[in-house]
Amino acid sequence: MNDRVRLPGGLSLRPWEMSDALAVREAFAEPGMERQADAPVVTVSDAEEWIGRRRDQWSREAAFAFAVADASGTALGGVSVSGPDAHATGWVSYWTGSAARGRGVATLGCRALADWCFAELGLFRLELGHRTNNPASCRVALASGFVAEGLQRRKLAYDGVRYDVETHARLATDPRPAP
Repeated sequence: MNDRVRLPGGLSLRPWEMSDALAVREAFAEPGMERQADAPVVTVSDAEEWIGRRRDQWSREAAFAFAVADASGTALGGVSVSGPDAHATGWVSYWTGSAARGRGVATLGCRALADWCFAELGLFRLELGHRTNNPASCRVALASGFVAEGLQRRKLAYDGVRYDVETHARLATDPRPAP
């Protein structure tokens, strides 16, 4: 299985490395980003544990998480697919640190991840969801070829507030998004 993918602009997808711990800690320290982690990431040690869990999931083929790295190898964000199931469906997630936002990093990473999932994992359907109050995440989904499919009303709750989630999907048979 190919675990490294070259992207336009000198970017690449690669598995997370322990040397990414500082970048992971810095990204998850940003306001609102703590929701992207499966456990609190406050220290470099926490970030190393987060990376360790990503590597463990990969070894068990439960999820496949990639760093989106620049030409120097610095992790700018992450993309992942989890839950490849008997129906050849996976769940996609993505995030970037603040320095990478607005530069197309998440879109390029998400597009490449989808192509990788179809080619390397043989998946047919990829799904994702975003809060409706996060238009940037919606733009990434649409630019990555994910079609909006519906609304899950008040699905998520953060700090006592409920949020609607818009769902998107991309099929292996869908046309590839234009560059």
